Amino acid sequence: MPRAYDRAITIFSPEGRLYQVEYALELVKRGAPVVGIACPEGAVLAANETPESDLEDPEYFRKIYQLDDHVASAIAGLSSDARVLIDQARVFCQSNKFLYDEPVDIEVLARRLGDLAQVYTQHAGVRPFGVSMIIAGYDATGSRVLTTDPSGAYRGFKATAVGRKNEEAIRLLEEKYRGDMPLDEAVKLAIEAVNVASDTPVTSKTVKVAVIPADTKTFKRLTEEEVDKHLK
Repeated sequence: MPRAYDRAITIFSPEGRLYQVEYALELVKRGAPVVGIACPEGAVLAANETPESDLEDPEYFRKIYQLDDHVASAIAGLSSDARVLIDQARVFCQSNKFLYDEPVDIEVLARRLGDLAQVYTQHAGVRPFGVSMIIAGYDATGSRVLTTDPSGAYRGFKATAVGRKNEEAIRLLEEKYRGDMPLDEAVKLAIEAVNVASDTPVTSKTVKVAVIPADTKTFKRLTEEEVDKHLK
């Protein structure tokens, strides 16, 4: 039937495309912008957490989540889908620590989430997860930033952006990123990239930042006062 490939997730179109996966990727591009940067002194996550309404409690509009002491994730897309993946990631982190008595490797965690997302691209009666995640942290190999998407693919980056206007944010990162930049500069660059991809200028109340420093290897959310210093 014409356009039957739109309705069946398990069937490739004659052009070799899975339309439902592509639609999920388009959904991610409508999400709030999130940025991840890796540098020698640690990893940075930044996100625009502007509530959709002035009446909404900002505590329930969160885009950055801690997965373990040394790793966190920023999401773009459906928060409900992300919640399932975040719960699975947290369980996997704890299981790895229980079995091997060491923190999980960042790439192993990203592969695990990618495998879970991929299963939902090849079975009838389900749909792909409508969310992409930037996973950032510090493990035995140093600071890491990886992304997962609805297709199940995962990739590693020095710096990247996901969500609305991510092309503009990536262009800024390509221009200003340096491999030897200190953590403070990485935080400023992440905030600037989120600002470029946002529809309105960000403030310390709307842009949220988390860091995993190399010296402590422990997740930390920056306060509004700390973010405000970087904005100024």
